[in-house]
Amino acid sequence: MKNAMKFWLSAAILIFGMTFSNCKNKTADIQSDADVVDTTVTVSPAAMTIEEAINAYLVSEIASHYSPGDVCIPCCSIIATDESNADSVLIWGDFWVYNYNISGDTLKTVSGGDHPGLMQLRKTDNGYEVVNFDVVADGSGNVASAKKIFGKYYEDFHAVNSNHEQREKERAQITANYVKEHNLAVKMYQDFGWPVVKLSLK
Repeated sequence: MKNAMKFWLSAAILIFGMTFSNCKNKTADIQSDADVVDTTVTVSPAAMTIEEAINAYLVSEIASHYSPGDVCIPCCSIIATDESNADSVLIWGDFWVYNYNISGDTLKTVSGGDHPGLMQLRKTDNGYEVVNFDVVADGSGNVASAKKIFGKYYEDFHAVNSNHEQREKERAQITANYVKEHNLAVKMYQDFGWPVVKLSLK
């Protein structure tokens, strides 16, 4: 009888131990599975277009050398492009930057300037990025530098760069687009010492 009791007690302990062991393993497996579940949601930013990459570069690398304002609005007149090589996209242009303070319904020009030249971009997984900017020299070497950089496009560049009236029309349109895109309570802009320019915001 004692032997039978020992047998059944041993069997019960063995079964309980196996059951407990199996429960532990199942719990461990469940915990392990829960550990590898990634519940975060990753949203990739939209890839930058060539225009967006140029504007971002002008704001961060060029306008930052001027006195800062509330907003910076680049104004680009593209003279020529060569997109035949995605690793070396070439953009010749007349690149302006304007830093403004917002005063009521008016953008007041704080600083800015013209930086004509040749931008080189490359395509990445996040869109385009500027990798080099060959800028036309100031001073006495300006014309020679512009002819060297723009090459066969020099006359086209000169026609754009020297046409103040057309350039201001483009500036007004680009500024209006920026105001609408960023929902600014602005109706005009003004350079120091000059009359205000009303923006077409329709």
